[in-house]
This record gives sequence, C-alpha cells and structure tokens, in this order.
Amino acid sequence: MTKKRLTLIHASPLMIPVFNDLCRRLLPDIETVHMVDEGLLKDILREGCLTKPTARRLVGHILSAEQAGTDAILVTCSSLGKAAEIGRELATVPVIRVDEPMAKAAVQIGKRIGVIATLPSTLNPTAELIRRQGPSDIELTAKLCEGAFEAVLSGNPAMHDKIVSEGILELAGRVDVIVLAQASMARVVQTIPPERLTVPVLSSPQPAIEYLAGVLK
Repeated sequence: MTKKRLTLIHASPLMIPVFNDLCRRLLPDIETVHMVDEGLLKDILREGCLTKPTARRLVGHILSAEQAGTDAILVTCSSLGKAAEIGRELATVPVIRVDEPMAKAAVQIGKRIGVIATLPSTLNPTAELIRRQGPSDIELTAKLCEGAFEAVLSGNPAMHDKIVSEGILELAGRVDVIVLAQASMARVVQTIPPERLTVPVLSSPQPAIEYLAGVLK
C-alpha cells in the first residue's frame, strides 16, 4: 500500500528538523517531503512585506508539489500566509498555512490575545489571521521583539531567546493567551520556568501537524 505524502514548503532550512521530529511522532505512517526556498524570506525582508512576485513564487511551489504528487501541503512560514491561501484556491489538495490551527485554538481560549514576533512581516499577517478567526470583540495585543531576529543573524541565538522570553513574560499579565507568530520561536517556551508562565503560550508547529494528522487519516 502506497503511503500518503505530506509536502512541507519552508523559507528556511532550520525548520526541517523541527517538523521532522513532529512528523515522526504524530505522522509516523506519512511520507514527508521538504521543499526549501530561502529566497522567499530574503525577499520579504528586503521589501519589508510580501510582494506579488514572491507570492507568485510560493504559489508556483505549491502547484509544483501538487504536480509531483502529494496528499497535503504545509507552508511553514507565517509571512507567506496570504500567498498560501491563494495557492489553496488553485490546488486540488489541502494547503495549510502553519499558523491557522494555532489561531483557531487561541480564539477558543480567550478574547485577550497577545501576538509576539521578531519580524513585522510575520507579526501583521498572524494578527490579521487571528482577527478573522475570532469574534468581533477580540482584544489583540501585538508585540514586536526588536533585536531578536538580528541576534540570530549575527550568530547569537541565546540573545534571541532572551529577548523573546522577556516579551512573553511581559505580555503574560495582560492577556488570556499568547501566540508565537513564528515557528522558529517555539523552542523559547522550553527555556522559561513553567511557574512563570501564567497563561498558555501557543506555537504553530505542533497544532499544524496535529491538524494534518486528521486531514491525512
């Protein structure tokens, strides 16, 4: 019997081990294929937003993955969320943007939702997605962890984690739930003592793979 296939489209190769681990645990009978285009994120950083040429390139990757043969596609970069939704309209297999299941979970927890990101290009799309998922009276607090992304680029992941963890703790007293807008931020939660986390902190990788486990049954 041929295994079902999940294709993951990344804007950074650093996401491959994160999702490999989750897929091994949650999708043990599913074949996984990774597509990486680092230029997608570099273009967004250069332009400051998702542009039409970058969106077209992602849509091309989605359609290429479908043509190669796959049962579902996961776009793991939140900055590409709008382009992923365009690709979904054109594809005949499920196309999931990584932050969708997380956003749906967040609005079920409470109305006061904090969103944290290290890039404006990710903060705004995730915040917009949550507004679409939630009730009209949702209270959204967005926080940009300035300097964290630059710390990673300069080879100082410890500083990145420190800035992000401080942002999480600063928001914790003002919201019902905190959403991490980037999949790369998920590991930071493990560095914070559990007793200091007074509200749930959601990251996108695990909810996305759990959702796909249902899709690919």
